[in-house]
Amino acid sequence: MPSHHHHHAVVIITIISANVLCFWWHQSMQEHAHSIRLDGDIILGGLFPVHARGERGVPCGELKKEKGIHRLEAMLFAIDLINKDPDLLPNVTLGARILDTCSRDTYALEQSLTFVQALIERDGSDVRCANGEPPIFAKPDKVVGVIGASASSVSIMVANILRLFKIPQISYASTAPELSDNTRYDFFSRVVPPDSYQAQAMLDIVTAMGWNYVSTLASEGNYGESGVEAFVQISRESGGVCIAQSLKILREPRPGEFDKIILRLLETPNARAVIMFANEDDIRRILDAAKRHNLTGHFLWVGSDSWGSKISPVVQQEQVAEGAVTILPKRTSVDAFDRYFKSRSLSNNRRNVWFAEFWEENFGCKLGMHGKKPGLPKKCTGLEKVGRESIYEQEGKVQFVMDAVYAMAHALHHMHRELCAGYPGLCPRMANIDGKELLAHIRAVSFNGSAESQVTFNENGDAPGRYDIFQYQINNRSQAEYKVIGHWTDQLHLNALQWLTDDLSLPASVCSLPCRTGERKKVVKGVPCCWHCERCEGYHFQSSEFTCELCPYEKRPNQNRTSCQQIPIIKLEWHSPWALAPVFISVLGIITTTFIIVTFVRYNDTPIVRASGREMSYVLLTGIFLCYIITFPMIAAPDIVVCSFRRIFLGLGMCFSYAALLTKTNRIHRIFEQGKKAVTAPRFISPASQLVITFSLISVQLLGIIVWFAADPPHTFVDYGEQRTQDPRNARGVLKCDISDLSLICSLGYSILLMVTCTVYAIKTRSVPETFNEAKPIGFTMYTTCIIWLAFIPIFFGTAQSAERMYIQTATLTVSLSLSASVSLGMLYVPKVYIIIFHPEQNVPKRKRSFKAIVTAATMTTKLSHLAAERPNGEVKTELCEGVEASGELS
Repeated sequence: MPSHHHHHAVVIITIISANVLCFWWHQSMQEHAHSIRLDGDIILGGLFPVHARGERGVPCGELKKEKGIHRLEAMLFAIDLINKDPDLLPNVTLGARILDTCSRDTYALEQSLTFVQALIERDGSDVRCANGEPPIFAKPDKVVGVIGASASSVSIMVANILRLFKIPQISYASTAPELSDNTRYDFFSRVVPPDSYQAQAMLDIVTAMGWNYVSTLASEGNYGESGVEAFVQISRESGGVCIAQSLKILREPRPGEFDKIILRLLETPNARAVIMFANEDDIRRILDAAKRHNLTGHFLWVGSDSWGSKISPVVQQEQVAEGAVTILPKRTSVDAFDRYFKSRSLSNNRRNVWFAEFWEENFGCKLGMHGKKPGLPKKCTGLEKVGRESIYEQEGKVQFVMDAVYAMAHALHHMHRELCAGYPGLCPRMANIDGKELLAHIRAVSFNGSAESQVTFNENGDAPGRYDIFQYQINNRSQAEYKVIGHWTDQLHLNALQWLTDDLSLPASVCSLPCRTGERKKVVKGVPCCWHCERCEGYHFQSSEFTCELCPYEKRPNQNRTSCQQIPIIKLEWHSPWALAPVFISVLGIITTTFIIVTFVRYNDTPIVRASGREMSYVLLTGIFLCYIITFPMIAAPDIVVCSFRRIFLGLGMCFSYAALLTKTNRIHRIFEQGKKAVTAPRFISPASQLVITFSLISVQLLGIIVWFAADPPHTFVDYGEQRTQDPRNARGVLKCDISDLSLICSLGYSILLMVTCTVYAIKTRSVPETFNEAKPIGFTMYTTCIIWLAFIPIFFGTAQSAERMYIQTATLTVSLSLSASVSLGMLYVPKVYIIIFHPEQNVPKRKRSFKAIVTAATMTTKLSHLAAERPNGEVKTELCEGVEASGELS
C-alpha cells in the first residue's frame, strides 16, 4: 500500500490548563461531529480515511466512498456480528469510537489523542473554575485497542503514541516493511502481509524462472522505494540474483523521462526481467514507452500489487504487457457484507455520522438545506438504494477490516476466559484491561477469517503472506486477461505460464551462460552472476565451479576435465620396430657365435684353433655371446628379475671381450718390447697366467656390480616425465628399471676404459708379423669398435629430449653392443672358421719356429722401417726376407 516514509518518535507532553478543562465537555461534544461512538462494555478505537487530505492547509478534503466508508462500515458490521454471536464474548458488548484520519499523518495523530485521554491522569485539586464551582470531568471512554490505520505513514505516526500508552493496534491495510520492526512498533500488528513478503514472493518467481540478472524500477515515494529496497536486500541475502540496475521514476516526471528509462534498461540487454514497484500511472507510461521503442516481447515484466490485476495500466497496450507476471494479496469479497451494506439507508444508519455525506456523494443529490454539496440540482428522496441507483463494488480491504476486528474480539475472548472463568459479562479483573496482556493474546490468536483463510500473527505482528500470482495472457481468441498462474504462501506454487517464445521454453534473463564442463567460472568483481568461462588447460582439471587444479604427477585430466585419471603406462613391446631390429641382429649374432664356438670345440686340436690361443678365444667368444644376449633383458618388460639381469650383463659382455683382447694385445706388446732389449721371454705369457689376468680384469667389473646391488637394490619405476607431452591426451608413463644414465655410463665405463687401453696396444703392435696372433685384425676390430661407441654417445644423449627417447636409447644401446660384438666376431673368428671348414688343407702344422726366431724376425722388421728411409725401394726387403727364412731354418 503506498505510504510515505516517516521516522518520528512522538513524545507527547500534555499540559492541560484550567480553562481547557472547564470547557472539555463542550469541546468533546464538538469533536463528536468527527467521530462515531457506539456504547459498550469494551470500547475499540477505529481509524479510517473517511476523507482525502485537504489542499493548502485545510486538514480534510473530499469524502472517500470506498476506502473510507466501506471500510468503516465493515468495522461496524463486524462489531454487530460479534455482539450477536453467542460463542464469541457472550454477555459482553463491544462498543466503538471511530475517528477520521483524513489520510494525513499529523491530523491522525491529533485525533488519536482522543484514545489516550482516559489514560492521562487529571488532578482537579488546583483547578478553579471562574464561577467558583468545582470542575466537572467527563470520564472519557477507555479504548482497549485500535483498529487502523490505512496508510502506512499514518499507522507509523499513530503507533508511536499508542505504544506510549500500551494500547494494541491492528492495521488492516498498512504494508510498509518498517512496521515489522518489533522493537519500535511493539504494539502494532496487522492482518495484511508486509511488502517485504511481496518482495520475497517476487524473488521466488524470478528464481523459479531461472533468472539471475534483473533490473528494478520504483516510483519515488515510500511504497516504491521500500519495496525495491526489500527486493534488493533479500536478493543480496539469497545470493542467487543480481541487480543489473535500479531505476527510479520521479514524482513529477519530466517529458521524455520514460523514454530515457527504457533506454537505460536497454544498456543491460541481458537483464530482460524488470521488477516493478510503481503506481499504475507510471506502469502505464512505461509500457507505452516500451511500445513506442518497438520493444514488444523484449522485457519480462514482474509487477507488484500496485499493478495486480488492474486493467488501467494495460489498456491499449496489451501486446507489450503480454506475459507480465503480477502479484496480489489473496483477497475475497465477503458476501454477507454486500447484503448488509446494500440494505443501509438514511433511516437505519444514524450511527454513522458521515453517512449522509456518503449518500449525497454516492447518489449525486442534495439533502435538505445544509447539504454538504451546494449547487447540486437534484434533491435526495431518501429511498435510493446502494447498488441499484449507484454502482457498487466491495472495496478490496473489507475482508481485512473484519479480520482485524475479529482478531481483537478473539483476543478479548481468550482473555475473558482466562480472567473471568465462567463469569457472565465483565468481571472486576477485566475492569481495567492491561494492554501488554491483551497484546500477548492478540499475537496468539489463530482463527478462520471472514474469507475462510487463517488469521495468525508472527513474532513481529505480521500476517502470513498469501498472494495470488497472475500472468497477463492473450488467449486464442486474442482477448487479453489476467490468469491466476499460482499462489505464494511462504513458498511459491506455480503452474500454467505461457510465453511468446517459439519453443515454449522459459525466456532467459541471465548475465552469463553456464560454463561447460571442464571450464571454470572467472567471476566479474562485485557481480556474482556474471562471469567468463576459462578452459582448464594442460594438466589441470576442474576441481570446483571456480577453480582448476593441477592433477597429481602420475595422473592426467579425463576427457571432460572433471577429474584425473591414471596416465597409461607403456613399455617397449616386442613387436615394435625399435625392438625387432635389435632382436634380429642379436639372433643372427647368437646363431653365428654358437656356430663358431661349436666349430672351435670340434676342431679344438687343429693348428689354427691352437694358434689363436684356445683359452682366450673361449673367454672372448663368451663375452661376444653375452653382448648379443643382453638385447633380450633390455627389451623385456621391466621387473625385478629383468632389472637384475640388465645390471649384471649390461657391462659384463663387453668386459669379457675387452679384458680378453686387452690381455692378448698386452702380451704381444710385452713380448716385442722385451725382444728389443733381451732374448729372455717376458713373464706371464702362458695361457694360465693370461686367464688369471683376464679374470682379474673381469672381477673389477663384478665387484662394481656387487657394490651396486648392495647400495641400491634393483626395482622398477614409472617415469612420467619422459613422455609428459604438451597435450595430456598423449602423455604416457614409461615403465623403467632404476638404471639412470649415470649408472649406465659407470657400468659401461669400465669396459670402455678397457677398450681404449686395448686400442692403444693395438696401435702399438700393429706392425708385428702377419702370422703372429692376429695383431692386425685386433687393431681393425678396435678402431671400428671405437667408431661405433663414438657414434653411440651422441645418439644416446642427443635423443634425451625426444618423445621416442626410451625406444631410441634402448635400440641404440643394444645395436651398439651387438655391432661391436659382430665386429670382433667378423674380424677375428669368421676368417678362421672359413679356413677350418672350407680350406682344411691350410689347417696343418707349419714347420716349428723357435721363439727366438720369431723375436728376431720382429726385431728385423723394426730395423727394416729404419733402413727404408736410406735405401732405394725393394732391395732391403729381399735381403731381410732371406734373413728371416734363414733364421727360420736355424731353429
